[in-house]
Amino acid sequence: MKTSREILWAIVGLILTIGGTFLEAHVANPSAVWENQDVKILSLGVTYQIGAVLLVGCLGGKNAAVISQIAYIVLGLTLLPIFSQGGGFGYLKEPTFGYLLGFIPGAWLCGNLAFKAAPKLELLAFSCFSGLFTVHLVGLSYLIFSNIFTVFGSGSFPILLAIKTYSIYPLPGQMAVVCAVTVIAYVLRSLMFY
Repeated sequence: MKTSREILWAIVGLILTIGGTFLEAHVANPSAVWENQDVKILSLGVTYQIGAVLLVGCLGGKNAAVISQIAYIVLGLTLLPIFSQGGGFGYLKEPTFGYLLGFIPGAWLCGNLAFKAAPKLELLAFSCFSGLFTVHLVGLSYLIFSNIFTVFGSGSFPILLAIKTYSIYPLPGQMAVVCAVTVIAYVLRSLMFY
């Protein structure tokens, strides 16, 4: 029973991660002047991809989360152009590939921490932020390693620009997505009684 549930969550996680890759995150900003009755939609500058990775960890557990992310990376490297800029083995040279690799330990850590106790908002928030931190830690390590060994080509991609582009600039939007995932996971875990 537990194995079939994990497989089902892994499939859901794979589908959510693929879909989240191409779906940009937005937030509604109601106007301060009520007479205008205007609601502005603002982009967070990120996709829902990291949210999908962490949501499956919070709902399906560590095994389902890891299986879904391994499947995502294998599919992207071998069969389908499901990464944000395509796919195939050439994607190993992309500066963002380290963040994709970080999905695996990030999902595992999030799923592991989320099921340590009964679902509480604080526990789920801590597990999601820990997963996000892990993704960035692996991504930054990959950037630094790749820059040292010039994986990206002739070393023309400055490391500080890469860190700003792939870790610092997207972080506020990703944190907003993580907050939303925390609330969604809390509500769904409460409704599913586990």
